[in-house]
Amino acid sequence: MSSATPDLSKHAKIGERVIGNIVQAGGPAVSPDGSNVAFVVSRVDMEKNKTFSQVWLAAADGSTPARAVTGGDHDCGPAWSPDGRSLAFASQRGEKKGETTLHVLPVATPGETRTIATMKDGIAEASWSPDGKWIAYTSRTPDERYDAEDESWQAPRKIERFFSKLDNEGWIVDRPSHLYVIAADGTGAPRNLTPGEFQHSTIGWIPDSSGLVLSAQRHDTWDLDFATALYSVSLDGKIEALTGLSGGYFAPSVSPDGSTVAFLGADDSQTYPQNVHVGVVPATGGEHQWLSRELDRTFETTAGGGSLLWLDDSTLLAAAEDRGETHLYSVALDASAPTRITSGPIAVNSFDAAAGTIAYAATGVDAVSDIFVTTAGEPRRLTSFAESYRTAAKPNTWERFAVPCSDGTGEIDVWIMRPTDFDESSTYPVLLNVHGGPHTQYGESFFDESQVQAAAGFVVIMSNPRGGSGREQSWGQSILGPQHHAAPGTGWGSVDVDDVLDVLDNALKNYSFCDPDRVGMLGGSYGGFMATWLAGCHGDRFKAICSERAVNNMITEEFTSDIATVFRVEVGPSPIETPEEYVRISPIRFVRDINVPMLIIHSESDFRCPISQAEELFVAMRLLGKDVTFYRFPGEGHELSRSGSPIHRRQRAEIILDFFAEHLEVKS
Repeated sequence: MSSATPDLSKHAKIGERVIGNIVQAGGPAVSPDGSNVAFVVSRVDMEKNKTFSQVWLAAADGSTPARAVTGGDHDCGPAWSPDGRSLAFASQRGEKKGETTLHVLPVATPGETRTIATMKDGIAEASWSPDGKWIAYTSRTPDERYDAEDESWQAPRKIERFFSKLDNEGWIVDRPSHLYVIAADGTGAPRNLTPGEFQHSTIGWIPDSSGLVLSAQRHDTWDLDFATALYSVSLDGKIEALTGLSGGYFAPSVSPDGSTVAFLGADDSQTYPQNVHVGVVPATGGEHQWLSRELDRTFETTAGGGSLLWLDDSTLLAAAEDRGETHLYSVALDASAPTRITSGPIAVNSFDAAAGTIAYAATGVDAVSDIFVTTAGEPRRLTSFAESYRTAAKPNTWERFAVPCSDGTGEIDVWIMRPTDFDESSTYPVLLNVHGGPHTQYGESFFDESQVQAAAGFVVIMSNPRGGSGREQSWGQSILGPQHHAAPGTGWGSVDVDDVLDVLDNALKNYSFCDPDRVGMLGGSYGGFMATWLAGCHGDRFKAICSERAVNNMITEEFTSDIATVFRVEVGPSPIETPEEYVRISPIRFVRDINVPMLIIHSESDFRCPISQAEELFVAMRLLGKDVTFYRFPGEGHELSRSGSPIHRRQRAEIILDFFAEHLEVKS
């Protein structure tokens, strides 16, 4: 066989092509009569180094082409009025930096867009009351300290609880998310229905428009027990609990007759991960019932988080993961097995329904997100951004296969992507990717990172080892700590490592175009943990490794992360009780054994895995004289690779490609 290697001269153009051409649709909202679908189209603008978004509209039957109906730079969150004549949406059209505005756009008749509210710190989840008189939304309520000229004039923050800041959000202890309502005609000022220190989210109206149901942590020990409950909030500000404080319950949706609240959640707030399920509770509060447990999959998805709504036949519409795919399901009130609605190798990331019309946004391996509608039979495509992207960026597809676990307990789902301009007679360098989480999944969805790697001439291998999502709950919980109170497992760095190496061995054995002498590995977050672990324990298997936004020291991570103290729900005991368990699963303890070239990438404003995690690894490796390169990205958080500035995303891709192209060289 001949030998092929990436061409460094192409790397600067690859990121531009793969990332810079992304235009896609999401967040569909179906009009009350089911005839129209509003949605958001986002596009990457490399020249301006921003991602822009507008609200679009399309006829559900495809009779008229989709078109933009707003012209702002950051328009999002369309919500229909009950009569279907107007759309509310959020934007950033305020006079001051950081302000978010709420607008109402006439749709049925000509008219001007009206601004009905301006908030200092964001608007999310805008929704009309069923009687059309009010619009509710959530917004952060900043303390008056933020009115100071700059930080040198601000009073100090008083910290009394954990989780005082949030990655990509900054400080939240003095900016809690509250529920607001405003008259839909724009008269009067917004009213805060949930003032105080607590955070609130995932809101849904009560059918008689007397109030809303939401998810919140409003009890004194929420930062210690992690419980999240459902509450009803009346328009006069009366707040009543609907569920207990033993689990995590969110995404409420009230039945059309007002008798029942459906929601997503799990019962044990002290254990993570769990497969999130669909439940119901009386609207007056009380004992809840689980409806979806006949399907042992999670209804909180990697592709789109979690939401659900009632259909006209009194079933519930929700999305669940299944071995790399994400589909819509109908969930019945009799707790029978959920029925899959969508099909094919796709990942649904958002959805809505009304009057028999179901609209959803879905992506595929070589397809950015488009809007589809289904009423009965085959889905109808309303947008064609995926086809436009294929023309501009020429994305690759991949092959799916399964690898048996070496201990015989199951099989691992794997995907392999051949490089662009693939030649069967050549051998190629291999990049083994490990996802974050660990309770997330790779699968049948567009992933720009794999496209960039394949375009540069690498074979891309991805898998969902034990600990990941999209499978039965026991699969996700298999790497909980050995001392976990509810579901003891083998801990991070155990069977998950075995699975990843089994995947690599299988691919090298069965795909002759994979060069076993030119294998690199990379991962971010938990995948970064895995990268550092493999570098220290199995470095001889790889020519180079990239550890990105990694967890390297579990003790310091549990003390400094924005979710500090929460890792004990996976490990079991706290690092104060049993520090040796956190040391045992800290890959930095193997740093003396790292003899493979390493690339470290981290964002300076990463709160989830603080940059000190990267600094500890870099300092140790540098002191030991190891081959290490460290890149720090300013102004970015944990989500750099997904939602960072377009220029930083492109630069990150180029750095990774250059590093592996250098170290996975042509065989002599």
